[in-house]
Amino acid sequence: MSGTSQFGLLKTRRLCPLFITQFLGAFNDNVYKQALILMLVYGSIIADEDIDLVVNAAAALFVLPFFLFSATAGTMADRFEKSSLIRKIKLAEIVIAMLAVTALYTQNIFALLAVLFLLGVQSTFFGPLKFSILPQHLHETELVGGNGVIEMGTFVAILLGTIMGGVIAGMKGVSIGLSVMVTGVAIAGFLSSLRIPEAAPGFTDRPDWNPFRETVSLIRYAAEKKSVFQSVLGVSWFWLVGSVYISQIANLTNTYLNGTAYVVTLILAVFTIAIAVGSLACERLSGRKIEIGLVPVGAFGVSLFGFDAYWAINAIDADSPRGVIEFLTAQGTYRLLFDLGLMGMFSGMFVVPLQALIQSRTPQDRRARVIAANNILNSLFMVTGACIAIVWLTVLDWSIPSLFLLMSVLNAAVAIYIFRNVPEFTMRFLVWIISHGMYRVKHQGLDRIPDRGAAVIVCNHVSYMDAMLLAGAVRRPIRFVMYKPIYDLPVLNFVFRVGRAIPITRREEDQEAYERAFSEIREALGAGDLICLFPEGRLSPDGELGEFKPGVEKIISETPVPVIPAALSGLWGSFFSRSGKGAFRHPNRFWSRIQISISDALAPNDARAEVLREEVLALRGELR
Repeated sequence: MSGTSQFGLLKTRRLCPLFITQFLGAFNDNVYKQALILMLVYGSIIADEDIDLVVNAAAALFVLPFFLFSATAGTMADRFEKSSLIRKIKLAEIVIAMLAVTALYTQNIFALLAVLFLLGVQSTFFGPLKFSILPQHLHETELVGGNGVIEMGTFVAILLGTIMGGVIAGMKGVSIGLSVMVTGVAIAGFLSSLRIPEAAPGFTDRPDWNPFRETVSLIRYAAEKKSVFQSVLGVSWFWLVGSVYISQIANLTNTYLNGTAYVVTLILAVFTIAIAVGSLACERLSGRKIEIGLVPVGAFGVSLFGFDAYWAINAIDADSPRGVIEFLTAQGTYRLLFDLGLMGMFSGMFVVPLQALIQSRTPQDRRARVIAANNILNSLFMVTGACIAIVWLTVLDWSIPSLFLLMSVLNAAVAIYIFRNVPEFTMRFLVWIISHGMYRVKHQGLDRIPDRGAAVIVCNHVSYMDAMLLAGAVRRPIRFVMYKPIYDLPVLNFVFRVGRAIPITRREEDQEAYERAFSEIREALGAGDLICLFPEGRLSPDGELGEFKPGVEKIISETPVPVIPAALSGLWGSFFSRSGKGAFRHPNRFWSRIQISISDALAPNDARAEVLREEVLALRGELR
């Protein structure tokens, strides 16, 4: 199971029916929503001076149910069997589709908005089920890939629904076409849900159905673990920024770019396809583990290209009306599409690791409720985003491009907050940059490291970057035991401290510090941590494997756990090794090809220092 790729999962019943069900649901929501927005902007249903207000009110109305009903939705998802609940929710979507037929026939603006609200209610109850069911059907190593596929499907569905909504809005028989579409897709979504495997409820205690009291409880659940709550806030911020951008694109195109409804669809296509690509890229960029180091990368990328998008919009001449061909041939439009595309890609890189972290670090008996808490905050943030847009555009009467600039500034502030106040995110960012930006790394045998439980990794020591490279490759957190002068190195010291590394000295240097280190190692192994140490006790002066000190035997004798030999190959002569005149002397080897190799664990009784040295030497091979 652990070897299934993200696209391989689409061939299994564990993911395929859920993927199709959520894809069709997202498609249906966006067919209706986009057709409605274009009817408002281009269809003369409301007065021109009311367009900004009604469009942003519609965006807020769609997400308002997430705030009102997520507590109940999360409680139901944890309390009852999930696949049967999904089928009931998809039946409700068919009923809502039938109500949409009546609203479209009468062209009543209040009825049209009421249907949009009900679609939001339906999505509210589906959201906790969709994400809480994934960890029950997928292995932990499949979570990033599974989330990437779900995000990709969601945004491709948004794109296709947006395109189809635009096509239908441009038809003469818009009411008939839209009615047939939303009803047919709702029925197809119900049929696909019949194949979703069962997923047992997380808890069987008597639930609290009071939505206000349960909302407070949900927020408390999410806040119990700092990394989870910070991830929840990060996902909510993603939806705030995304909703502000997407909600303004139709009016931006009409007013500032002088484009038709098909140009709106083109711009949305670029943005949403890019988010899907960024979401899928997470599995490869993270090495199929939950890599939160991608989060700051994504945040800064969104702001960087958001700033340039502001200047690109202002540089485009909007004097003459233009369709898609005229838009693509106009000066400056490719720069805008490039900016929007990279904003979308970095957005996907930002949100997927956060969602996977929430799922993996939340106990099953409260997972759906924590996801529901996330949905509550998502809706609150999105409504806040809509309010910001209404005040900025309607009350202050400032421009849509300046609103985009504001969001880029605020997003940069969030990225700085992540770096300054969430050290785990920053630590993983530095590890990811070093392990992916300075080296070309190949891995062998990483699946031999257990997902849980105490164990000791022993590895050769060739460069100052050895710990960073291992931390970037292994799926679970490692606590390194390292010589204190290396532990104290600038920049790396921050990473080691946040990663709870254990500094050690030679016995003759500081007897007390030596004993304290071993005491901390015993406590870490007793708590089930993964420990890594470099038994040579120093960096290799010549690239060869030195003698293994007996400290590893002392550790295993006091706390018998499996010992896993590991080897780093190709680092000798690299920028951070002691080749030649010392470290930092080889700029031509700054981007070295290296390999990390892991062998089967040895039982504690077999883990003698000389045996471990021979195992590591065999793993390393001839390449130093």
